[in-house]
Amino acid sequence: MTPPRPAEHTDMAVPSHDAALLTNGGATAHILLDGQLYTLRITRARKLILTK
Repeated sequence: MTPPRPAEHTDMAVPSHDAALLTNGGATAHILLDGQLYTLRITRARKLILTK
């Protein structure tokens, strides 16, 4: 089953982001929250891993 694309979500109160866009087509992105840096990684199995 393919998950819905962000434009198809009915709950507009929850933002949706395409992981491929967050990583600029690569495999990793850094996310900053309250001064803490996290790394978002897309694995070869197309899973997401978020680490501190």
